Amino acid sequence: MRETPVFEHKLTVPFQDIDAAGVVFYAHLFRYAHEAYEDFMQHIGHSLQDILTAGSYLLPVVHAQADYRRPLHHADKLNIELRLTKLGRTSCTLGYRVLGDNQTEHASLQTVHVALDRTRQGPQTLPAPLQAALARLIPGSDCRADASVNPGAGRARKL
Repeated sequence: MRETPVFEHKLTVPFQDIDAAGVVFYAHLFRYAHEAYEDFMQHIGHSLQDILTAGSYLLPVVHAQADYRRPLHHADKLNIELRLTKLGRTSCTLGYRVLGDNQTEHASLQTVHVALDRTRQGPQTLPAPLQAALARLIPGSDCRADASVNPGAGRARKL
């Protein structure tokens, strides 16, 4: 059984993302994931614009990885499914599935974001409002940090 995504972002592959081989250049998938992330953060009430202009913290990506399964082409209609896969005290991990029209998976990505104190330039605890907004997205969560999704059980577990 497939998990229900927390958030979905739709886009159409633009011509400028195609390389000489006629497929999407691999690095553009990270941009697509980031677009989904920005929309997701807006959706949960923590827009990146607000964080960047008024926040005391930042949420940089400290790790990113991708697995490519099928090529993407110009004008392909994509649905990017985003899920929270881990919520730590200072970080969160997001998983993305890039699906085509027929729900075929073309790629999966993962990004790890760490709360960074803007003044000290060091890690900090995720702000309580953001932590609570993210914790609500984990099935069965008791809204505590340091939970990760156990897809088989469909509930959070303490690390």
